[in-house]
Amino acid sequence: MSAIARPTNGRMIGGVCAALAQRFGTSATTMRVIFVLSCLLPGPQFLLYIVLWFLFPSENKARATSW
Repeated sequence: MSAIARPTNGRMIGGVCAALAQRFGTSATTMRVIFVLSCLLPGPQFLLYIVLWFLFPSENKARATSW
C-alpha cells in the first residue's frame, strides 16, 4: 500500500481532499463535495481536516524521503 501524500498540483487549500481522492481512486471534486456535505452533520470535520493536513506529507517531501 502506498503512502498518502498531498499532491503539489490540483489542491485547493491543503491538498487533503486531493490526497484522499488519489488514494481511493476518485476525483478531487467528489471528495470535496463529500467533505462539504459531511460538514452538515455534527462532528469534528474541520479539526480532522487540519490534523490530516499536518499528518499527510507534501508530495515533494514524500519523494525526498522515499527509498
